[in-house]
Amino acid sequence: MTAPVVIAEIVRSGFVEGHHYGSWVVLDRDGTVLAAAGDVESPMLPRSCNKPVQALGMLEAGLSLDGELLALACASHSGEAFHVEGVRRILDSAGLDEGALQTPPDWPLDDDRREELIRAGQSQAPVLMNCSGKHAAMLATCVVNGWPTETYLAADHPLQQAIAGTFARTTGEAVEHVATDGCGAPLLSTSLTGLARAFARLARASTGPAFAIASAIRSHPEYVSGTRRDELALLRAVPGAIGKAGAESCYAVALPDGRAFATKTDDGAARARPVVMAALLEGLGVTAEPGVDGDAVRRTGEAVLLGGGRPVGEIRAVAPSSS
Repeated sequence: MTAPVVIAEIVRSGFVEGHHYGSWVVLDRDGTVLAAAGDVESPMLPRSCNKPVQALGMLEAGLSLDGELLALACASHSGEAFHVEGVRRILDSAGLDEGALQTPPDWPLDDDRREELIRAGQSQAPVLMNCSGKHAAMLATCVVNGWPTETYLAADHPLQQAIAGTFARTTGEAVEHVATDGCGAPLLSTSLTGLARAFARLARASTGPAFAIASAIRSHPEYVSGTRRDELALLRAVPGAIGKAGAESCYAVALPDGRAFATKTDDGAARARPVVMAALLEGLGVTAEPGVDGDAVRRTGEAVLLGGGRPVGEIRAVAPSSS
């Protein structure tokens, strides 16, 4: 196993006071590794970066969703009103209600929405949990196939077995580890290279379920994340891109021509995730390409450190070096 390397520095008043270790990989248009750092071949847990591939498995198993609801099936949503309404629409289309969800009760990821609900006297709920779109789609897939809905999270359930088959084929790697994700669903392992490969295949697709997934993400990126999220800003800044962030500082982005990027910070620090991705896109010259809002991409990678209430430093990506 190759050791993680320094991928970002914590710089305060010109002094490097700490580091974030991790790994990243960049795939070229033909799927070959263009550049990499750290460990990009060993199995890792991509967390919610897996969701678009899980949704692909559901479509291939007969799920009928498109547009914003398919984007929501790929989401770690912010729990804004339109997200919750969309989850309820998916459940209603399958003849189910919120009681079928097995997501743990939670508050919205979005701070403003969470405070609004608390002021209104509301409580944590399964539908507010950021993975509820994926779970609603899983339940709808079960209904289409006549599979039991009570046990849809079991790793040996027909739904999860179908998803695992799609996942292995799309990443191009065998699933070596099956863990339990934060939402309770099976979490499938792959390498950073496998994750990037899967996103490249979705982004390059021109027909079929993979194209439907990519189209939903491109057309409705606010449903995949939220209206105040850095992922939304990046997808709007890079025409045709698809992307998904995950817990433990995982991030995958792919361009329509098949170039793909995947990163993982070893300590799971979320603050380093957009910093490293923005640097990779800039390093490959994506920010200078026609139609790309390079300034907007760079802003997603800004992580300012304060001292006395004013900016005194930043989280700074370490210059990429090929391995």
